[in-house]
Amino acid sequence: MYIVTGASGNTGRLIAQALLSKGKKVRIIGRDKERLQPLAEKGAEVCIGSLDNAAVMTRAFSGAQAVYAMIPPNLSARDSHAFQNTVGEALAKAITAARVPYVVNLSSVGGHLSGNTGPITGLHDQEERLNTLKGVHLLHLRPGYFMENFYWSIDLIRKMGINGGALRADLPIAMIATRDIAAVASQRLIELDFSGTSVQELLGPRDVTLADATRALGRAIDKPELNYVQFPYEEAEQAMLGMGISASVAKSFVEMYRSFNEGVIRPTEKRSAANTTPTSIEEFAKGFAHAYAAQAGT
Repeated sequence: MYIVTGASGNTGRLIAQALLSKGKKVRIIGRDKERLQPLAEKGAEVCIGSLDNAAVMTRAFSGAQAVYAMIPPNLSARDSHAFQNTVGEALAKAITAARVPYVVNLSSVGGHLSGNTGPITGLHDQEERLNTLKGVHLLHLRPGYFMENFYWSIDLIRKMGINGGALRADLPIAMIATRDIAAVASQRLIELDFSGTSVQELLGPRDVTLADATRALGRAIDKPELNYVQFPYEEAEQAMLGMGISASVAKSFVEMYRSFNEGVIRPTEKRSAANTTPTSIEEFAKGFAHAYAAQAGT
């Protein structure tokens, strides 16, 4: 039995699909039955519940050989870090109580850092929390910046004709498509080829600047002149508040962006075959173009 948390999200959904395609027994967890229904129709067992409820998670993890564990984003959290810790503690308790032998944990580049990294600090805390568990073979995946974050820019591009954010335009960062994270996680879960506690960074095919990524997106949506504009941190924070993101989460994101810009958050490994994944920003841009057109109703 494999347990997939965040099964309606970018990575969890694809991991569940991959496991099911290999004939594995899969139990998926979520609060929205409707969003989980497509996986249920493919054979997944559905457990409705909240990841911050240790008792529910313990029942869900019962009989599991392996768990894909993640702390989902909560953009409305009144206290971002407290939310991450509550979910993380519930997951850790459930893993222990259910005696799960294998865990693949979704962390992030920068997960080795103990503070001043916004939401990545919570992922570091979870790494440390899981590292204390006894009798668990544990793999922390540390992917780079999600290409899917650019979906948040669609409205800005439509209304203002620019892409923008708090990250520097000329900052080369490891960008990865979430489908590549899911592919690696699925393979490691199927093979269960890890023991003890280990870390695997996932860095995409190459480092990309925000300016270069924006040009790739612009070409895909027939806006080759599209430019990236760096916003002051205060303006970026206010823009997030205007989107309905909570003050705590917005402040946390700004802290993370600042640490990226200052070179604090960066990979700990040199690029290699082991940490390089295939989907380029140009390939991702094709899917971005479909989403951009769909939002316009075209």
